[in-house]
Formats: sequence, C-alpha cells, structure tokens
Amino acid sequence: MPAPARSPSGSAPPAPGPLADLPPTHTALVCVALPGLAVSLGQGQMTGRGLEGYYRGGRRLLSRCRLRVAGREPVEVQARMAGADRARFVGTLRISAPPGPDPDLTVERTRHADGTERITLRSHASRPLRLPVEVALGTDLADLAAIASGRAGPELPADVHAAGLRWTGRAGTSVVTADPPPADALADAGVLRWEVELAPGGSTSLELRVRPDGASPLRAVGRTATGWPSPAAAEVDDARIPALLRTSLDDLRALLLRDPAHPADLHLAAGAPWRCGLAPAEALAAARMTLPLGTRLAAGTLRILARTQLSAPGPRSGMIPGPRRDVGPHLPPGCTGTEATLLFPVLLAEARRWGLSEQETEQLLPAAERCLGWLRATAGDGPYVPDPGPDGPVRCETQAHAHRAALLGADLLDACGRPGAAGLRQWAEQLRTAFRRDFWADDPAGGRPAAARTRDGRLVPHLSAAAAHLLDTGLLGGGAYAPGLLDKARTDRLARLLGGPAMDCGWGLRGLGAREPGHNPFGHRAGAVRVQETAVAVAGLFAAGHEREASSLLRGVLAAADLFGHRLPEMYAGERRTDGGAPLPHPAACRPAATSAAAAVLLLTALAGIRPDAPAGTVTLRPVRSAPLGEIGLTGLRVAGAPFSVRVSRLGLALVEEAAGGLLLRS
Repeated sequence: MPAPARSPSGSAPPAPGPLADLPPTHTALVCVALPGLAVSLGQGQMTGRGLEGYYRGGRRLLSRCRLRVAGREPVEVQARMAGADRARFVGTLRISAPPGPDPDLTVERTRHADGTERITLRSHASRPLRLPVEVALGTDLADLAAIASGRAGPELPADVHAAGLRWTGRAGTSVVTADPPPADALADAGVLRWEVELAPGGSTSLELRVRPDGASPLRAVGRTATGWPSPAAAEVDDARIPALLRTSLDDLRALLLRDPAHPADLHLAAGAPWRCGLAPAEALAAARMTLPLGTRLAAGTLRILARTQLSAPGPRSGMIPGPRRDVGPHLPPGCTGTEATLLFPVLLAEARRWGLSEQETEQLLPAAERCLGWLRATAGDGPYVPDPGPDGPVRCETQAHAHRAALLGADLLDACGRPGAAGLRQWAEQLRTAFRRDFWADDPAGGRPAAARTRDGRLVPHLSAAAAHLLDTGLLGGGAYAPGLLDKARTDRLARLLGGPAMDCGWGLRGLGAREPGHNPFGHRAGAVRVQETAVAVAGLFAAGHEREASSLLRGVLAAADLFGHRLPEMYAGERRTDGGAPLPHPAACRPAATSAAAAVLLLTALAGIRPDAPAGTVTLRPVRSAPLGEIGLTGLRVAGAPFSVRVSRLGLALVEEAAGGLLLRS
C-alpha cells in the first residue's frame, strides 16, 4: 500500500481500518503553499466529502464551500491549476427569460492555498440583473490523519462572527470572513448571503478568507524564501519541456518548509496532500537532484537532519532516524533511516562540488563523519550493510548506497584533512569484490542483480527498479564518477534489462518487472512507475553510455508528464503504453511530490552532463551525444555560487553561455 499519510510534523497517523481507503487524490486539484493547502474536485464546489477543503498545518479549516446563484449551482465549464498554489474554476448559468441555449452569466472562482477565494460574476445579459448569491460553509476541523483513516467526524455548529462565520472545536477555531460583508449570515444553516446587482456587461467580485481565529494571513515559505531555487529555464524545440521545468520549480517552491527553531534552514516536504512534513530520505534525495538550482536547500536539509542524528551509544549511534517503508511483495519493509544516513555524506560531498562553501562544509562534516562511523560499525568485519534486526536481509540498493557513501565520504575526508578515508576505500573495495561474487543471479539470458540476499545466503532474484541505484555511483573530484558495484559487462546487462519491455512500460520504469511474481501495475513498489527511480535510471544510463535505453525511459516519463499537466505525481500505474493511451493515475499518490518535481531537474540537467568541481575551479561537460530531445538550452542554473547556462546542440555538442569568472571548462 502507499506510504502512510503524514502530518506536518512528519509523524504517521493511526493506520486506517480494514475497510477504510485513503480518499482518492488523482481527481483532485491540490493547491499547495505550505503550510497551506486547498483541495478541490473539478466542479469547484467543496462538498465536505473526502479530502475537499482548506487546510493549514494539516488541520482542515473549511470542508464545505458551496455556491448558489439565483438558487442554482453553476454548470461546470472548466477547472484547471493556474499555479502550484491556486486553481481556477469557471461555470455558467442561464438567467434571462425566456431561456435559450446560451448562458448569460459566467461565474469564476480562483482558489488559493493561503485560504482565500475570489468569486467573480460577469453578466452577458442585455438587461440589468439582481441576483441572490449564497455560499454554504461548514467544517469538521479534522486533521489529515483522521481524514485518511475515515475518522473525520461530523461538521461543527457555526456562530456568526464579524463579517462571516466561526466554528469552534477541541482542535481550535476557524473563521471565514467576507469582503464585502454579507447582507445576511445564518449560523444555523452555515450560509452567507448577498444581493448582487449587475449592469449589462458588468461584473462584481466577492472574496472569502479562511484562517484560524486570531491568526495572521498565511505567508507561504516558498513566497518569502530567497536564494533558492535559482530561476532556471529551458529552451528546447519541444514545448513540453519548458512547461515541465516551470511547473516543477513552482511545485518545489510550494513544498518548501522552514525549521521552526532555525528559520533560515529550508527543506522540502515529501508531498501533498499526505506527506506535508519532513521525510528524511526523500528530503535528501530531492535536495541532491536539485543541486543544479543552488546549494541552499542542501545545506538547510543537512543542518536540519544533523540535529536529529542519534548520539546515544549503541548500534544506532550516528544514524539519522526514519520510518519504515513497504518495498513490495518479496522483501520486508525497509528502514528509510538507513537510506538517509548513507545519503547524508553523499549530499554533503556533492554539494561541495557544486559550490557549497568551505565554512558550511566544515560545520556539517562532524555529522557526516558520524554517518560514516555508523556505516563502518554496522558493516562490522563483513562486506555488507544489512537491514536492522537479527534476520534482516542484505538489500541490493542498500549496498549501492553504502558503496557510494564510502567512496564519496572518503573523498570528502581527504579534502577536509580528516582521517579515515583509507579505511573507507578499503572497505568499499571489499564490498565491490563480494558483491560481484555474491549478488548476481545467473540465468540463460545472462543473469541479473539479485534484489537481496537473506542472512543464510539465499538470493532474492526478482528484478526491480531498485537495481537502478547500482548505476548511481556519485560524483568525485575532477568531474569523475565513482566506480560502481558492477563491472562493465554486468552494467551492460543491467542496462538491457532496464530498457527492456519488462521494466520500461513506455511511461517510465516499472517498480517490479512485468514477468515477476507479485507484479501489480498499481503496486507502489511492485510495478508502478516511480518518477524518482526512473530519473535515477535515466541519469545513470546516460552516464554509463547507454543512451538508447536512457532515451526511451526519458521520452516515456516526459510523455506522461505532458498528460499529467506537467505536474508529475510521485507514482502512476506501470501499464503498457499503447497508441492513444494515457498513464493511469495512482489514486493515493502525492501530487505534487518533492522527488518527482526534483526528478524533472535531474532529467534535464543529465542531458548536458554537468559535472562541477567548484573547489578546483572546474566544470566538466559530458553531454548526451544522441541529443534525444534535439537542441536544448538550460539557463539560470548555479555552479560555484554563480549563474550557469549551457546549450547542447542537435549534434550533442555543449556550449557554456554563462559561468562564474575563472571557472575552467573541460570536456
């Protein structure tokens, strides 16, 4: 099942009962400007059902907002996102007599995640109109956890308050005010009423404001933070690509949060509506994929997670805690804390290459050293990092994360004059040797990397998207990628597997091969396309020289993005793509999701092959020679703390158009 809904604090709610399904999100328009949300269905009316409502900090301030004009609800004409934080709904009504086929009143509603809604009436009638307008309001003041588990509770009674209505419950108080004030406010019915006069061709507007009683207007983090993300843009023949990048940057801004105790430190929430808090592994992964947009997010995320690092003596000392995550039908749930702990030193090392200052690097280095210490202690005398617990398996992707952490961590320690690099490299070499011996499942077609080994040495041979992490080896100095756990022949074999029809469904990379036992195209680790893993596979395949397989996956996920309105969900069904078809949404997927929005940045920057080494004052360019999207220009990126722009021609040749002074370019 999908990862559980999470509150803004990141804690998981009680699990839904056996018959309680998560309210579907795939048909909803989700406006995000954290800590604010507005969730609506296509008709624009909030009915109080499912997830609909205005939220702040995970609390539903308003669940029902139904508009009636002249006693009737407008006919839905259009509903669309007008930005990450707002949606626009247009409806019509026929008012004049005798009735005809043409509407003579347009009703436009613009709904914002900050808790405001503007209702505009426009007359196309040939005579003046006098219309009663009513808005029926209500709320349960439920939190997302209760809504997810079917425990939202009944609506609360309202009372008249100032120019609107107020609801009070154990969870607090919510107030709706209106401008202009209503002519009538009926507490028992929860209704605000106006009498509106419209001249021929005239218009008028009403504005509703929803907020906790006594609270100031919402100031979304993404609207007030400066310095991240950089104003990146894409210029390419395919009009879908600039739209995808714009939407992804908009979503990243909408998902930004501050550490309340350290407001200068930013991180990304995992996704809306279910995971509007800190998820360590996802926050680190998204910060890493967006390093081309600047290092501020990486620095803030690292500082926030360093403050959560476990310090008490014991086997978990140095670990960054994280929840468990379902990984499909063949393995028990995995510990995301393991993933986060291994990703921490990698993000710090790569952020330094992109331009993180030496001062910030030095401040974060002790936490990275503790992560590396946990790695060595957990591996012990053996070559592998097992799952926590006495019977936990040894997972393929965990070894890929650990090997990368050891090599990039050693590189970081050397650069900062700290001891321990030699031991990390020696252990990484031991892991490479053992992995190549122990983790390959032979078959007549050439074999495959095993998904895991059990503690007694048995292979779990199923092919999954987790194998893509074997291609993500990490960036060292001088524009070089670290060696991987696979040799060239087995890397080539893995590339063919990931690019084959069992894994590439035409919309991206399936989470589990189509011919594997337990495959489910909607299974979020058992067959669904996860955008993050598809992007990891595309970037890794390009770096390894497998452009055909990478290009096919790239085109597939870009086609899916176009059909999702350029806002990629965290996952969607891994059904085979057909002519004229469309990807099937997953009803419980977050959309927007931090890793999906960040993946768009990785997908596009991978085409230019940007490999910076800011401390050495160099940047290496290894563009994709086949230029699968034609000529592409990327502007407004950040390398070494300065704007960076690059263009890749249709011949696969890169030209830097803007860069920091003194930055040496290499190819």
